[in-house]
Amino acid sequence: CQQPYYQQKTDYKITVSLNDADNSITGFEQINYYNNSPDTLNFIWIHLWPNAYKNDRTAFSDQLLENGRTDFYFSPENKKGYINRLSFKTDNVNAVTEDHPQHQDIVKLLLSEPLAPGKMVKIETPFHVKLPYNFSRGGHVEQSYQLTQWYPKPAVYDRTGWHEMPYLDQGEFYSEFGNFDVEITVPQNYIVAATGNLKNDEEKEWLILQSNKQPEKPAAKKDTKTLAKTVVKPVVPASATTTKTLYFTQNNVHDFAWFADKTFIVKLDTAALPSGKIINVASYILPANISLWKNSIAYIKKAISTKSKWLGEYPYDVVSVVDNASPTGGGMEYPTITLLNAGGSEKNLESVINHEVGHNWFYGILATNERTHPWMDEGMNTFYDKRYDAEEAIAVKKSTEKENTFINKRVPQYPEELLLHTVIKLKKDQPVNTASADFSALNYGLVAYEKTGLWLQKMERTVGRETFDKVMQAYYEKWKFKHPSPEDFKQTAEEISGKSLSDLFAELSTKGPLEKPVKKQLKFTSFFNLKETDKYNYISVLPAAGYNYYDKLMIGAIVHNYNLPPNNFQFFAAPLYATGTKTINGIGRLEYNWLPTSKGDRLTVSVGAAKFTGGSFKDSTGTENPLQFSKITPSVKYIFANKGIETYPNSFLNSVPAL
Repeated sequence: CQQPYYQQKTDYKITVSLNDADNSITGFEQINYYNNSPDTLNFIWIHLWPNAYKNDRTAFSDQLLENGRTDFYFSPENKKGYINRLSFKTDNVNAVTEDHPQHQDIVKLLLSEPLAPGKMVKIETPFHVKLPYNFSRGGHVEQSYQLTQWYPKPAVYDRTGWHEMPYLDQGEFYSEFGNFDVEITVPQNYIVAATGNLKNDEEKEWLILQSNKQPEKPAAKKDTKTLAKTVVKPVVPASATTTKTLYFTQNNVHDFAWFADKTFIVKLDTAALPSGKIINVASYILPANISLWKNSIAYIKKAISTKSKWLGEYPYDVVSVVDNASPTGGGMEYPTITLLNAGGSEKNLESVINHEVGHNWFYGILATNERTHPWMDEGMNTFYDKRYDAEEAIAVKKSTEKENTFINKRVPQYPEELLLHTVIKLKKDQPVNTASADFSALNYGLVAYEKTGLWLQKMERTVGRETFDKVMQAYYEKWKFKHPSPEDFKQTAEEISGKSLSDLFAELSTKGPLEKPVKKQLKFTSFFNLKETDKYNYISVLPAAGYNYYDKLMIGAIVHNYNLPPNNFQFFAAPLYATGTKTINGIGRLEYNWLPTSKGDRLTVSVGAAKFTGGSFKDSTGTENPLQFSKITPSVKYIFANKGIETYPNSFLNSVPAL
């Protein structure tokens, strides 16, 4: 049977300084590592994730190539990054490290003395990071800095053992909870957003003034204010530039991120939670996006309010959102703070803010091992995204838009669901309970996010919404600030609902649809329609035109049933009237597809036909007659699914008789 639950604790004191002349940071770190396990530890695995950017022989580089990205692999040396100048001590004794047998961004720290259950060891080291260009979640874009996964960090040791893991782009993180005291020294003209609470009164007052009036920042001056609390071994700034030192603290989190930019425009406000608790809300905006972000504070408040109501109250005192200077797009969450792109519209900005702020619950507070079970973070968060869409501002906004536009009438609200059902129909999907690194790039988004969201909707229908909400609230209350597993979630769901949910949870480990397919009705439509493909088999009609030397202009129509998800039987016909020869021409195709294996192999039997004019001749009376060209092409084709997890085929057998 599984061991009783326990988790280790890691308290950090870090001093760090930014050198914007060479895009580097220099720091010193002290970790108090508490062994709450029943085991005596002789070593601790340490993540050195900046080394993922060191060269093209890392798991990060390999994964990008597997997913079709070559930008990092072919990047120049000055865009790569690393961590060095490490010198570990444990309880003030010089410590030895050993390289990980596979990964450059992990080392084994050998303890000078065995660490018994219930004991603590103090780990110290200086460190220096050459920041990479932001290829993934962190680094820099010119002199805009995204400091994420930037310091040496112990791997998690839990009931199943050590979880040392390389940095990956597809696949997020798993770290121990603890308390953070962080001093950040930057050039005076930078604005810093970070995890937790800023303790410098002078800086807070200036930020409030900037938020209210947006004045020019006063002339730089040396910040010599004595901090209320000091940390070990302050770092001498890396350059002679006038600097300031900012102090941030946050308890009961498993990560710390910070962002620095000279041009941030800051918006500040407070928000009242359902209990009446008041928290601070902030957005840090790049000047080019100030108009788009004008309502960002309202979006943050709504995201915090809805999740607090549906799941459980937000436990921290601050929540911040930072505008991302990186062109890589998307968003990434860290405790109390998130970095994101707007996606080009205010509606998209609201959606992304809601999703990323929601990760404070799924990932930040309920800190599952996302490498192994990404659905417990991404999928659960997606479920609440859709509830937000249905009940909150986005739904209102959509109702005021022109719903009868050509595209809106033909495209569903969530195209991702349509793509998911297409991948499932083609047997290219993977089980929900697949590890992050084992997903194809397509399935990571469609299955871990979308299918999990639909699976939770099915759970909600199974137990009823009121009971479902009680399940999620009980799950949050029991497992907040911990590392729950799928079994922990299942146990809570069954306890609260009073039902056996084994069959429902078994679906997480299988491929295929969540619901049995229903018989669809035939429906004619113009051009194409993807709106309700779960209800209708659309037959689409659209105008067509063609031209050749003999037939001249040809006009007609295309009739087809090509839809998503695809039908087993597919056809198209394009009859065309030729204005030059006064004949009926055209092309067409009939095909039927079988999927004989669970891997996505496909057998296609088809016949194609074409008729046009290919010349002319004169008969015995001297009359010019068109010379018809016609062709019928039957075909049998077997397409083998790719051996890997990619979603495209790589080989086939084809038989086309010559007729």
